[in-house]
Amino acid sequence: MTALPVLITGASGGIGADLARIFAAKGHPLALAARNRTAMESLANELESSGGRKPVIIALDLAIPDAPGLLADALKAEGFEPAILINNAGYGLNGRVSALDSGEQLGIIDLNIRALTALTLKFLPSIEKSHGRILNVASTAAFLPGPGMAIYYASKAYVLSFSQALSQEMEGRNVTVTALCPGPTATGFFDRVGGHTAKLKKFGMMDAMTVAQAGYDGLMAGRRVVVPGMMNKVMTSLMPFVPRKLLLRVMARIQMGK
Repeated sequence: MTALPVLITGASGGIGADLARIFAAKGHPLALAARNRTAMESLANELESSGGRKPVIIALDLAIPDAPGLLADALKAEGFEPAILINNAGYGLNGRVSALDSGEQLGIIDLNIRALTALTLKFLPSIEKSHGRILNVASTAAFLPGPGMAIYYASKAYVLSFSQALSQEMEGRNVTVTALCPGPTATGFFDRVGGHTAKLKKFGMMDAMTVAQAGYDGLMAGRRVVVPGMMNKVMTSLMPFVPRKLLLRVMARIQMGK
């Protein structure tokens, strides 16, 4: 059986890069999209030296409004048609909404929500044609409110809800949609977040490859939601039963030092 072509966003490091390693080991043709060309070229050389074919590299800021069209045109020029889409690109910021830069906060929505949705819409026809799959990287943040990272948490709640609804819509059409919801993971994510998020590391950091493997396994099994790690599974399953007022206070203390 021919391995389907895979497009991975946010593939310059962390979970995205490890997903690329996993798919490459399974023989999938790859296209990588992110801002950091140097990091992607290094990864592409690594994958090629390991015996795989060299991925297509598209250096692009996915948060700009015309990014989906630019990416689609670039892939078409390379003769690459995605059958599996991995929406991994995203970021967050720590701090009060009133204190953070408004442009950077809106950028979270542009990348985590709008770009993910636009790319899904752009490539869904080719995914349907190939009976392919979609993996949207959400977070355990999707299951609770996050004072101190309010917009990031809200954006991941959107990703989870959108993924589950689209999965239902795709039933019977040979397309699966999976939401990967990792907890704190040892990637470059926290380098950009800043603030008091170092406290989150006390809850146990998973390594990116373990998370990526869980995402790959869940995607290929057609699961709707994947929460890697037993602690994360327990936490997300308990969220609906915790009084919201208490939950808000706990999260504020963790993320805002209050």
